[in-house]
Amino acid sequence: MQNKISTGYLAAAFTVSVWGTTFTSTKILLRSFTPVEIMFTRLCIAFFVLLLAKPQRLAIRDKSHELVFAAAGLCGVALYYLLENTALSYTTAGNVGVIISASPFFTGLLSCIFLKAEKPGLQFYIGFLAAIIGIGLISLGDTALSINPLGDLMALGAASIWAVYSLLSKKIGTYGYGTVQSTRRVFGYGILIMLPLLYLLDFRPEPMLLLAPLNLFNLLFLGVCASAICFATWNFALRSLGAVKTSVFIYLVPVLTLVTSAAVLHEPVTSRMLAGMLLTLFGLFLSEFKLPQRGLTAADSKTAEPEAAQEEMAQETAAQEAVQEEAGVENAQKFRV
Repeated sequence: MQNKISTGYLAAAFTVSVWGTTFTSTKILLRSFTPVEIMFTRLCIAFFVLLLAKPQRLAIRDKSHELVFAAAGLCGVALYYLLENTALSYTTAGNVGVIISASPFFTGLLSCIFLKAEKPGLQFYIGFLAAIIGIGLISLGDTALSINPLGDLMALGAASIWAVYSLLSKKIGTYGYGTVQSTRRVFGYGILIMLPLLYLLDFRPEPMLLLAPLNLFNLLFLGVCASAICFATWNFALRSLGAVKTSVFIYLVPVLTLVTSAAVLHEPVTSRMLAGMLLTLFGLFLSEFKLPQRGLTAADSKTAEPEAAQEEMAQETAAQEAVQEEAGVENAQKFRV
């Protein structure tokens, strides 16, 4: 179990490390394509990569599971990207960056309401506040925070929608399906939902621009690595760590974007941005890791230990059930063949 948790942390760290560099690739592609063209192309690439990686059909065992997959595709793929990209047309990129980073707060809140999870402690909220201030220093640079109601509300909607997606992905993880096939199905629903909207969103990419070496490289990076691989690793982290602990890693995205932009695009880094980076990392540490408590009584220790043991046993039971269910599906597929 400890190995699975450690792997979950590595998966989350890897995912946000890649997502932190996507801004640079997107900025290069925006010279030739609209945001919608970039978004839909990378999703299609991701879907076919996942199909090649695991071509077996995903046998759904319950109709209610299909509804959860469709909801995850609607929230995590279609609505999230549409709201985020549209928000950039009505408000500043700095505002969007700060507001989107609030999604761990919404994830914690929704987990308490719908998953009956333990309420985050004061340390989580202090870490959240520190991270948001740090992200504000990074994203806004030397400009002041301006209020743009429509765009800011869209960004807030995107942050909330991503929190819903995290919970849905966590739920899908309990069904015992393979991570690659589950991620592919979510992408498939997201693409199907977006298809009718492409005409309204002026989706007309130039074929020659798609094949230009620099554009092709960045589209493949966004489609293969940032979407296909990273959504799979993110979903694995959600299964291993839980929705709240995994979502906190989103705080790292602006930090890594700052580093990548400075290294690749040679964008200037101010002392204010460096202070924001340190404050964001401090906020991540506070939100993710519990500090040792002084003066813990023997009664407290006895209370805490059974709770930790019960949580670990519950995770082990869920993992065993998932393995058994997956084995059952594979056997069923063999009989059908």
